[in-house]
Amino acid sequence: MLWVLGGLIGLVLVVLGFLLIPPSRVQRRFAALEQSFISRLGSSEGVFTLEDIAHLPPVVQAFYTNGGYIGKPKMTGLKASFSKVSFSLGQNKPTIPIIYTQLNGVKTIERYAHIDARMYGLPFEGLDSFSAGIGSMEGYLAKQLRLFNQTGDYMDKACLVTYLAEAFFLPTVGLSDAICYEQLDAYTVRATIRAFDMEASGVFTFSENGQMLAFTTNDRMAASLDGKLEQIPWTAECSDYTKQDGIWVPSRLKATWHYPQGDLVYFDGTEVQVTYYY
Repeated sequence: MLWVLGGLIGLVLVVLGFLLIPPSRVQRRFAALEQSFISRLGSSEGVFTLEDIAHLPPVVQAFYTNGGYIGKPKMTGLKASFSKVSFSLGQNKPTIPIIYTQLNGVKTIERYAHIDARMYGLPFEGLDSFSAGIGSMEGYLAKQLRLFNQTGDYMDKACLVTYLAEAFFLPTVGLSDAICYEQLDAYTVRATIRAFDMEASGVFTFSENGQMLAFTTNDRMAASLDGKLEQIPWTAECSDYTKQDGIWVPSRLKATWHYPQGDLVYFDGTEVQVTYYY
C-alpha cells in the first residue's frame, strides 16, 4: 500500500511540475509569431498630416487633430498588454481573470493574441491568429488538451471585423485605403473594410472631442467553448483615455455580446499598456 501511495504522490508531483514549468508550447508559438511579426513591420512612413485626413468625416478628423496625432510619426504596429482582464466563459458561466497580449499590424492586415489564465485550477491558454485573410481561435487546457480550434469563413470575417474595430487603437489603420467611411450623424460613422475578398462593417461612435468610444457590428459570430455559434451583435468600447507621448490612448477596453436575454460583458480590460512600433 505504501508503495502504491508513494507512486501516486510521485505521479501527482510530476504532473504538477509539468504544468508549472514555463514556457508552454502555446507561449513558444506566440513568441515566434511576435518575433516574425516585428521583423515584418518596417519603419514609419512619414507623419500624420492634415492632408491625410481631409477626406474623412469631420468627427474622424477630430479624432486625429484633438488626439494629438498630427505631426507625429505613423505607427507600423502595436503591442497591447492587459494585465488585468475580467473574462467571461459564457452565459451563466463564471468569470475568470486573464492576462491578454495582442499584436496588430498596419502594412499587412494581421492580428495575433495570447490568453494566459487558469480554468478549474489548471493552466488555460488561448491563441488567436489572423494572417493572409485566415483567422483561427484555439484554446488549450493543462498545456496539452485542446478544447477548441475554431476556423472557417465565419472566423475569417470575425477576425477582419475585429481588426476594423481596433482601427483607432492603432490610428495608422484608420487611414487605410481598405477602409471607407459613411457619416451617419455628428458623432457616428459607418466603416467598411474590404480585404481578402471579404467585406465587414460596423458603426463607430465618437465623443464630442473626437475620442473613439465604441464600435458595434453584426459581423461577428459568438462562439462558445462547446463550439456553438450564434449571430449576435457585438460592441467594443474604449475609455479612460490617458496621454502617452503627446497622444491620447485608451487604458480600458471592453467587449460585449448583446444577447436577446441581456448583455454579456465578456472582456473588461483595464490598465492596458500600449507599445507602438514605428
